[in-house]
Amino acid sequence: MSTNKEHQPFGSLSPAVMRASTVVFNSLEDFVQRKQRQPDGFSYGVTGTPTARLLEQRIAALEGGRHCVITPSGAAALMTTVMGFVRGGDHLLMSAACYGSLKTFGEKWLARMGVELELYQPSIGAEIESLIKSNTRMICMEAPGTVTMEMQDIPAIAKVAKQRGVLTMLDNTWASPLGFKPLEHGVDFSIEAATKFFSGHSDVLMGSISMNSHEHYDILRETQSILGQQVSPDDCFLVLRGMETLQLRVQAQSESTLKVARHLSQHPLVDRVLYPPLESDPGHAIWKRDFSTNGCLFSLILKPAPERAFHAFFDTLQHFVIGASWGGVHSLAAYYPAALQANRPFPATDQPVVRMSIGLENTELLLADLDQALVAYGKALTAN
Repeated sequence: MSTNKEHQPFGSLSPAVMRASTVVFNSLEDFVQRKQRQPDGFSYGVTGTPTARLLEQRIAALEGGRHCVITPSGAAALMTTVMGFVRGGDHLLMSAACYGSLKTFGEKWLARMGVELELYQPSIGAEIESLIKSNTRMICMEAPGTVTMEMQDIPAIAKVAKQRGVLTMLDNTWASPLGFKPLEHGVDFSIEAATKFFSGHSDVLMGSISMNSHEHYDILRETQSILGQQVSPDDCFLVLRGMETLQLRVQAQSESTLKVARHLSQHPLVDRVLYPPLESDPGHAIWKRDFSTNGCLFSLILKPAPERAFHAFFDTLQHFVIGASWGGVHSLAAYYPAALQANRPFPATDQPVVRMSIGLENTELLLADLDQALVAYGKALTAN
């Protein structure tokens, strides 16, 4: 008796890259009824090819969800989710620590479309119920928060939102589904910047939206199509390849990041390390209860110093590249000025913030690099 394997003309461990702008049909009836193929089927290139569907299936499985829609960037995933469900006259609650472009989208675009945007305290929990109105449509969360790493009580917020009929979305990029599964905690939409951990090599932009509701999936697939938010099959291949090493990378980067953060927390020139896995962090208890990885991203508040000291710090670094993204195999450092922090709603500090992303370099090399950069910072601090 023959097996399926014996009849396969070709087999590969790599997924096929299927490109298409035009989807062809076997009959006029198939063409006329093409919209009925959605949300999973194929009707036009903008709704994806089998390469995109394979990636969506793998991400959904990793998230513990039933469905996934991918987009050209993490920012696009955030905007697509909001645009799919929020309309003029709705009230939108958004963490003040959410990704900057999402806040700007709310303030400069949605507000002009009649959406009432309200930014809330990033470390809030069940008390968010006092902010919910009769027209509140969605709560946008991110934990830890971008740059200043505030933690939210996500299960408590999701529970209140369910009781009040409000949708919830969480930017889960910091933890990835390996560290936290939002859908299992009652969140409606788990958003990932696949640019970061999923891809892992700083060479592709992509986002993903995972969910359990088929109704929500149908709406988001249509939104993706109408807004033209499709992803190149070649980029899908790169993320599929990156996900093969996701667990190994996240584990190694998590371990190294905790060592680096602990080391810096003891340095006399470091005022604070903003990093929930540290026992000293205000969000540590929530992180310890809900999360199982350390991430690769944290922030520093250094002892107050003139601008020249920060230039000395960054210009001295040898193993850290200056850049704003993160999650790849190379360590990065970024700078957020004091004025940017002071002008935020619910500011965590009025001092400049240095954000570090730890890659896969030798941890001891990174520690030595940071130590010598802090020496340069100290010299510039005390110089006349």
